[in-house]
Amino acid sequence: MFMKTSFTSVIIGVFIVYVLHTCWVMYGIVYTKPCDNPKGDNCITPFLAGNPKLQLSIYTAVQSNGDGGHTLIHKEKNFDVNSKFERVINVSLPKKTRNNGTLYALIFVHQDGVTPWEDPRQVHLVAKLTTYMVPKPPEISLISGEDQTQVCSCSSTTDHPVSHWRTRLTLNIVSDHFLFDREYLPSDVHRYLRVFQNGKKRIYLPLLFVDELSNRVKDLVEINSTSTELPLTISYDSISLGRLRFWIHMQDAVYSLQQFGFTEKDADEIKGIFVDTNLYFLALTFFVAAFHLLFDFLAFKNDISFWKQKKSMVGMSSKAVLWRCFSTIVIFLYLLDEQTSLLVLVPAGIGTIIEVKSVIVYFKILNFGKLDESERRTEEYDTLAMKYLSYLLYPLCIGGAVYALIFLRYKSWYSWLINSLVNGVYAFGFLFMLPQLFVNYKAFNTFIDDVFAFIITMPTSHRLACFRDDVVFLIYLYQRWLYPVDKTRVNEYGVSYDETPKGKTHKD
Repeated sequence: MFMKTSFTSVIIGVFIVYVLHTCWVMYGIVYTKPCDNPKGDNCITPFLAGNPKLQLSIYTAVQSNGDGGHTLIHKEKNFDVNSKFERVINVSLPKKTRNNGTLYALIFVHQDGVTPWEDPRQVHLVAKLTTYMVPKPPEISLISGEDQTQVCSCSSTTDHPVSHWRTRLTLNIVSDHFLFDREYLPSDVHRYLRVFQNGKKRIYLPLLFVDELSNRVKDLVEINSTSTELPLTISYDSISLGRLRFWIHMQDAVYSLQQFGFTEKDADEIKGIFVDTNLYFLALTFFVAAFHLLFDFLAFKNDISFWKQKKSMVGMSSKAVLWRCFSTIVIFLYLLDEQTSLLVLVPAGIGTIIEVKSVIVYFKILNFGKLDESERRTEEYDTLAMKYLSYLLYPLCIGGAVYALIFLRYKSWYSWLINSLVNGVYAFGFLFMLPQLFVNYKAFNTFIDDVFAFIITMPTSHRLACFRDDVVFLIYLYQRWLYPVDKTRVNEYGVSYDETPKGKTHKD
């Protein structure tokens, strides 16, 4: 006879298997089996082991294959693959690029003193210096009508994608003198590997890599007809083979998300996780994000089960139920208006659906019959807890909305309205949490949200709102300590957990 297994246990088991499998996959990415016998026929030796004199040359062209002409914009003579550098240059834009066209960078690593077109042992990659994106709508002062274009270089307000300039070009070369085994050659490295025969030896040329993850949306500059010249920051650093393979997989993952319908902004949020953190913090980010996803799923499942079985409002704040429904709708509309990442927007949308369902259940309970004595007592505590704090929060929220209308800029009146509403929601959300302390009802899942809030890019006000839960939770813990469970009290079955009182007892 099989033991009954709960749905939650199955989900947690699947989650543990997923985390372990991911760790194994990550290990397989970072570790590459080297060639055991350096003198064997299966070994592929590095060209860099002979310390050749190299040169880095970068050209621009309107076509990826260089047809139609190319222009040299930078060259690094006596190029040392182990020396990190950063150069800022000005790049002239062809007329075709200024007219909503594209521009490519042709990057060559070749022998010093020889042009890349004449060097049979050169390696090269092609990178786009432009990308198409819908411009961000300009923000205006709703009172004075002053346009944001008066203080920045923003131009068009079209809804169609226009060409934007990528201000950074990040290059990497694997500096490890790694011996590849032909039988265990990683497929991800194979596309970057160029091999030539030198007698009986097989030698691979430098592994050149363009880091596309460093191209962030915040660094893009809109190109218009007057943009004849724009700055480009060229960064170079050597990397290990393991890091190269990791970046290849991450870039492929981001590209796959875009193929599944993720926007440039959504993909940019994922890029920020990898680019703005070191390897150890990145590992922490993965585990925090995984646990956040698990807790969100379990919270959604528990909320659905809770409201499905709810028959009365005893011990619950009815005002808090109605407020949570209203506030989650406002927060979802605010996140939608701010074009927040789907990693934040999707859970907010699911939470909104659950809160609407809870209100439906609440009205069913009200229509079923009158409130009993316990429910009336809950309503009295609810009203008492909110009375005095509202005197402080109402003026603050109204004053904040007026201040924002006068001194801040918004895309539209709707944007100002939804921002003012969400600020009120965040403030009153704290107020509506407090009645639950009076009726002693509050759940635990907040500190993981705080860590997650600093990992994923989101509006600042939404990030700060996460700490409301911490304040209320700490008060809740103090309440639990002040009013511990009386284990000597006899329950409905005539049984007590402890015959003699220990520690504190309940206070009247």
